[in-house]
Amino acid sequence: MTTEPSPYHRRVAEQKRAAIVEAATRLFLDAGYAGTSLAKVAEAAGVSKATLFKQFPTKAALFDAIVTASWTVEDDGDPLPPAGDLRAGLTAIGRRYVTLLTRPGMAALFRIVIAELPRFPELGETHFERGKMPYFDSVRRYLDAEKALGTAELADTELAATQFLGMISNYVFWPRMLLVGWSPDDASTAHVVDEAVLMMEARYGTREG
Repeated sequence: MTTEPSPYHRRVAEQKRAAIVEAATRLFLDAGYAGTSLAKVAEAAGVSKATLFKQFPTKAALFDAIVTASWTVEDDGDPLPPAGDLRAGLTAIGRRYVTLLTRPGMAALFRIVIAELPRFPELGETHFERGKMPYFDSVRRYLDAEKALGTAELADTELAATQFLGMISNYVFWPRMLLVGWSPDDASTAHVVDEAVLMMEARYGTREG
């Protein structure tokens, strides 16, 4: 007969998991994927190897958790804005995307994946499938909802989501891959989002919206 862990033990387990992910993130950023071992992560997190292996049996599983956490939208309730107002919805999504892309360590995480890709191609797949695609799919679902309401005329919501996110990331994020000091201010990023929204509204908005 098995018993459920008590709230105290669940809380302790969650705290240890968070400590492991935080320590692993620092080590991956400092030493790269290949240069980081699970033993080093356990030591840096202040947990036993047994505790770490119970949470993350492989380094790949630990990297999965880091990527998932990096792309998680920290909102209460439904992370998608309600459909019915294309401009307001896209503005909310665009601002949230800027927040995600400018999180501390996000650019460095991309650099790790790019640098380690020849030796560990699975890292690219992990980042794409566990990070980028779930967020992309949420934007596509929002556009599908606008299409269903008649507030947007969209033949290809995947293409439209790609266009919208690309207009933002091409200014806010991708220059960081080559320009270490690239850090546009809040007014500049807000302007980019507003212009991207206007472009989408002009191309796909309907009079019903």
